[in-house]
Amino acid sequence: MERTQISLSSEQAERLRRVARKRGTSMAALIREAVDRVVPNADTPSRSELWARALSVAGGFATDGSNVSRDHDRYLDEIYGQRAAPPTRTAK
Repeated sequence: MERTQISLSSEQAERLRRVARKRGTSMAALIREAVDRVVPNADTPSRSELWARALSVAGGFATDGSNVSRDHDRYLDEIYGQRAAPPTRTAK
């Protein structure tokens, strides 16, 4: 690992200490985790690239002729039994 030094506000440092204590980990481990979340790895495809890949294969596979995308509720009812009550909408 490469050692580096950062400056945090008192409030940031306290939040970091609190979370580290709660998780049972070090502040350094939390900072590394945050960097991994914010700064993508060069080998990691972007969200738009992942979306483009998914779209490029959509519809490209043979199916058994089922209509799961249209009748998913019926299939779930068959698997799990009774259908749960549909969610109710509240008036705005």
